[in-house]
Amino acid sequence: MKLLIKNGRVIDPATNLDEIIDILVENGKIISIEKNIEVQTDRIINANSLWVVPGFIDVHVHLRDPGFEYKETIATGGRSAAKGGFTTICCMPNTKPVIDNKEIIEYVNMKAKTESLVHVLPIGAITKGQAGVELADIEEMVKAGVCAISEDGKTVVNSGLMEEALKIAAKLNIPVLSHCEDHSLIKKGGAMNEGDRSRRLGITGISAESEEVIVARDMILAKGTGSKLNICHISTKGSVELVRDAKRRGQKIWAEVSPHHFTLTDKDVEPNNTNTKMNPPLRTEKDVQCIIDGLRDGTIDIIATDHAPHHEMDKYVSYEQAAFGIVGLETSVALGITELVNKGVLSPSQLIAKMTINPAKMLGIKKGQLKVGCMADITIIDTNKEYEINCNDFESKSKNSPFHGRKVKGKALYTIVNGEIVMDNGKLKREDI
Repeated sequence: MKLLIKNGRVIDPATNLDEIIDILVENGKIISIEKNIEVQTDRIINANSLWVVPGFIDVHVHLRDPGFEYKETIATGGRSAAKGGFTTICCMPNTKPVIDNKEIIEYVNMKAKTESLVHVLPIGAITKGQAGVELADIEEMVKAGVCAISEDGKTVVNSGLMEEALKIAAKLNIPVLSHCEDHSLIKKGGAMNEGDRSRRLGITGISAESEEVIVARDMILAKGTGSKLNICHISTKGSVELVRDAKRRGQKIWAEVSPHHFTLTDKDVEPNNTNTKMNPPLRTEKDVQCIIDGLRDGTIDIIATDHAPHHEMDKYVSYEQAAFGIVGLETSVALGITELVNKGVLSPSQLIAKMTINPAKMLGIKKGQLKVGCMADITIIDTNKEYEINCNDFESKSKNSPFHGRKVKGKALYTIVNGEIVMDNGKLKREDI
């Protein structure tokens, strides 16, 4: 297929491109980026007044497949991603069985190839069964196709085991995505900071101290092993300051934040709304302001959704019994544009970098940019589109979002994966899936 995208504002942070220009795609690749391209094509998209950007990459997604398909599947998660403008998503290993061996990786890869509208890159578990006792065969998993390793949902408590995993990852040149949570410091109720509504409600979650202790530990271990480390869903002032200090000392470290942690505070936590329950929990205004500062100054490199679908039976219970997590693939770009670009925190190029080239660099993959010869993974956004988020319209199987009814601005209209239009003016293809 030959596709021409005309008159769009093309923003590519990887090449510092930000201008009105055309893009020509053929056989899945970008073959020309020039002004006023006039050729015979199969399809023309008029992108006048729209942003044309590299396809979004999400390094932190839970697809629940295998084992929890009643919450999400690779097919429905892929559709949710495409609806949100994502062309590549990385799925965490806390499935059932855990993604800790080549057979499960091959299963994910097969289903992704046959059922997903977008690229799916599996992440392998650090330990077998995520039990924290014995390392998984990391080399075997890399050969089978994992893009990284993580114990997400848990932390490898044994420092010696974590150090060994980091050494292996450094040798294999893959990143380690660290869920930072010292379980021994997690308290239910008890002492709380001013405004810590989650503790006031008696909810167990990652305390600020339990997050920051592991952030510090894993950065020390990563420095000693020379490995590539990404701090998952950073949420506290202390964690941001730790990462900032490490970067100032020259350590190559990555940090990601989820949109709910730069958008909401603990004041949004309400006992009758379990969709405000996530792990890490919503933090204080001071924490959120520090996260915003970290996004602005580059301490936080990546925006990742931590898309965590749950069935209504897991959420429509008491706050204390409810599962942690929210869906995020279909709200991410709108929250980034509304809360960061439109409020002057980030430039358009800075926002796009945190959703494209930065995650690509962290993973070490050739994606996240618009260059001649590159795979044509492209997202086209209407940044002027104003609407209320309606979780009932989500493509995800699950609807657990705290943003239902929130007014936002910015929506993906076209998602192009390997040169194929999988979302066309807001409509997904293959509706029969």
